[in-house]
Amino acid sequence: MKAVILAAGYGTRFLPVTKVVPKELLPIMERPALDLVVDELVEAGVDDLLIITSRRKKAVEDWFDHEAELEAVFTREGADAKLAKIRPRDNLKVTFIRQRTMQGTGHALLHAKDFAGNEPVVVAYPDDLFGPPNPTAALIAHYERTGRSVLAAADFGEADVSAYGVLAPKGAGADLLLERIVEKPPPGEEPSKLVSYGRYLYTPDFFEALERHYATHTGKEYYHVPALLELAAGDKVGIEVLDSHRYDTGTPLQWLETTLAFALRDPETGDEVRAMMQRMLG
Repeated sequence: MKAVILAAGYGTRFLPVTKVVPKELLPIMERPALDLVVDELVEAGVDDLLIITSRRKKAVEDWFDHEAELEAVFTREGADAKLAKIRPRDNLKVTFIRQRTMQGTGHALLHAKDFAGNEPVVVAYPDDLFGPPNPTAALIAHYERTGRSVLAAADFGEADVSAYGVLAPKGAGADLLLERIVEKPPPGEEPSKLVSYGRYLYTPDFFEALERHYATHTGKEYYHVPALLELAAGDKVGIEVLDSHRYDTGTPLQWLETTLAFALRDPETGDEVRAMMQRMLG
């Protein structure tokens, strides 16, 4: 299975640190957020990965490479545990393509068309981290059952969804299909309580539609939604409602909340972090 991670953006909400550190490499405890996304993909069976980056993201490429000096030091010291933490994944092929100008997610995804070829591709947005069960595995299972492109979603129940992209579904149960997407609907005007999350699986016809729409696009920013809705009109886009908990890292406060959540659930740090928070709160 192939996958694409979109990692070309500026990360301006995290300035000034993102002047030199890609947002995708900001740590959740001791691990970059990007590495947690890759864990999810590999666990689900992905072995061929494309990362869309930009000129300022060389450190992302370095993350997947060998660190020869440290590896030599740890080898001499017999520090196998440290060595295991820095060795790249030998079972994962990783390719990088740079998006030279920031022109929207549709423009970024066009860079993946040749990589996808005639195969389905999982697309991951690294701002979204997930707990079990594995959301990528759920998308792949949905595709294998239906042959369709598929979006990950969550049911927000009675909660406010006015800050999200909300899905208008048709069908029922395991055969939910996408009819349309409503961005940030006013409270009470949402078509459902299903919110789109940052995981997708696209079939080759999505990339064909993406290229067709781009040929007539006239604005600066180009987004993928028109191509997606073209497929949806032919009942070719499914919706997979996830049971996985989502952790958001899109803003500094959301990143902090996610980091604390991971620290609290870690058996090695959870008790200490709870005690620390109690001391801080008095």
